[in-house]
Amino acid sequence: MKKLLLLLLCVMAELSAFGQQTYTAEEARRLFDEKYQLVFGDEGCTLHYAVNIIGIYKTEGTIWFKQNKSKFIDEKYIAWNDGSTYTRVDRNKRQVDVYSITDEERDKYASRFSFEPDNYTYSAREENGKYVITLKAKKGVKGIKEAKCFIDKVTGYPESLRIKVFIFSTTIKITDFHRGDIPDDTFVFPEQLYADYAFIDHHEQ
Repeated sequence: MKKLLLLLLCVMAELSAFGQQTYTAEEARRLFDEKYQLVFGDEGCTLHYAVNIIGIYKTEGTIWFKQNKSKFIDEKYIAWNDGSTYTRVDRNKRQVDVYSITDEERDKYASRFSFEPDNYTYSAREENGKYVITLKAKKGVKGIKEAKCFIDKVTGYPESLRIKVFIFSTTIKITDFHRGDIPDDTFVFPEQLYADYAFIDHHEQ
């Protein structure tokens, strides 16, 4: 009986490891770069996101990415980044704020979520039908300290992102991911639609 139980335990251990795979740091980085291009590459993408860092930041909405451009819509704001100018509409205040894309004042949370791929070390594994890619910030790096990317192995699309900023951790849930068919005018601010809003150009301040 004891031998049978031991045999069963050995089989279960083998089955739990079956289909899982770990990657070297170089392989993990290549895998990350491949998935990163799905989001920020030439074809572009759109997705729905939801994030909640208790006491700091809570929002959900839809975002579009293409290369260095983006647009997002949430409950309060709409913002366009055309690669050089960041334009944010506050629908509650009926106000339009315009910034240089390099101006961190455009978003008080921008510096907290700053990210440069070369500032991290990489590891990856396969687990429960997903790629799990772990990023850890190198010494002295500000912004995101650690991240885990959970990616569907079949579609290759992101499902969630677990990040640590300072002492806070949160999960960004990603749904309705679609790749491609993102026209360039998506990222152009339609000024004529907001002609009756207060307009503040922060380039001049």
